[in-house]
Amino acid sequence: MASLNLAQFQNSRKSPISRSGVLTIHGFGVRVRMQSGHLEIEDGVGPERRKIRLARVGHGLRRLVCISEDGVVTFSALKWLSDVGASLVMLSRNGKVLFVTGPTACSDVRLRRAQASALGNGVGLEISRTLIDAKLDGQERLIRERLNDPAAAQEIAAFRDKLSAADSCEAIRGLEAHAAVSYFGAWRNVPVLWPKADLRRIPDHWRTVGSRRSPLSGGPRLAVTPVHAILNYCFALLESESRLALSAVGLDPGLGMGLHTDTPNRDSLALDVLEPVRPHVESWLFDWIAREPLRRADFFETATGNCRLMSQLCAELSQTAPVWGKLVAPWAEYVARTLWSRAARASRSLATPLTQQHRREAKGGAPTPSADLPPRPPAVCRDCGAAIRPGRSFCASCGVVFSRSGLIKAAKLGRVAGHSPEARARQAEKQRQHAAELKAWKPSEKPDWLTEEVYRERIQPRLASITVPAIASALGVSQPYAAEIRTGRYLPHPRHWLALARLVGVSQDA
Repeated sequence: MASLNLAQFQNSRKSPISRSGVLTIHGFGVRVRMQSGHLEIEDGVGPERRKIRLARVGHGLRRLVCISEDGVVTFSALKWLSDVGASLVMLSRNGKVLFVTGPTACSDVRLRRAQASALGNGVGLEISRTLIDAKLDGQERLIRERLNDPAAAQEIAAFRDKLSAADSCEAIRGLEAHAAVSYFGAWRNVPVLWPKADLRRIPDHWRTVGSRRSPLSGGPRLAVTPVHAILNYCFALLESESRLALSAVGLDPGLGMGLHTDTPNRDSLALDVLEPVRPHVESWLFDWIAREPLRRADFFETATGNCRLMSQLCAELSQTAPVWGKLVAPWAEYVARTLWSRAARASRSLATPLTQQHRREAKGGAPTPSADLPPRPPAVCRDCGAAIRPGRSFCASCGVVFSRSGLIKAAKLGRVAGHSPEARARQAEKQRQHAAELKAWKPSEKPDWLTEEVYRERIQPRLASITVPAIASALGVSQPYAAEIRTGRYLPHPRHWLALARLVGVSQDA
């Protein structure tokens, strides 16, 4: 029975590992351990448990994201992850990074010493100014191009212009905070789409993006709206990727450049480096909520009003982690390169293990790789909230109802438009024209050989090779009527037979 419950996932299309190499585990009693040389993972809740077994070759795992606080991970499993170059990230549902493990680079004491002295020699101020300048530039473009709020964009641009005169990290933080007020103020009233069936089950303050400042914490933590709950979780993914990137280039993620003050259990440099990437995350989320509705089943509200994400949505959001990692990699290397250039006796250039910039430049390629697009957000039916294929608006059952109602509505509009005074006048004019043509036509003008039998047997079958516009133009009739003639559903008046015969090349001899 064990072999029936334990599936080995490698390159199968049914692999729980996403194309981006992310596997999210959740539930209670989570186990990550080694069994017979394979990594064995067990997670889930109650009877809905799953077991996954990964071999060392062909697994495709790059990130193992855990959003559970109940379970065990063995040392041998951690070594397996390290051997295959995969990282373990543990997150909480409210967007807090608990810990991150992953491959690290050899530490160079000269780089660490330059990092430690950056706050005192002005290098930290230079790095901080560059990071915030890139962040405000991204925020300004997002507000101007996506939210169409030129006033807020101009305010952010004004604060960005003052960065060059900022002579301390405290001044830079102040400018960034003032810009954030204008930035998230433009977000506040952006509407959030919900399926029609969910509208009666959601609080009123969930219908818009809402304030970035939570009334529960006085800051972004403990979000009370779904959009900010999603942002917090995505920013936690970004923070974990920032930690991994800094460790890979040999820096200490906890020793910041001054943008984030030193506090216990905070990796200040990781939070500094991710600042320019935040607008990319927010732009992706804005495109999501502007196109697709959220589902009530993906969120739950605690007794205090804190909005939390359900496990399935967390797993879908975790698939974006590699994209944020690629976006933060150039900034991690920028910080390392800037510190290294100021280090004593730094004769050689610093390696670029994340972007492979040196190798790309040597081969004549682009200096930085192009980042992949984040995975598509989940598409749901706009009426019932069921999962559907991307590009659709309704599920199969709701689509039938809405198609029928749409046709009925269009038919009503058509009947109203068809009985308007202008339409009735055009109809009367057309009827008078047809009556005049019938009166002017003489049956003797029709050749004797052109009978109804000739039309049905020799002319009508050949009309299939003639386009509808050509028939309508030759007869002076509407295209819908010409289409009926072409298919044979309507027998045209005998006065049209000769024109149709000439159109298809039928004569008395041919």
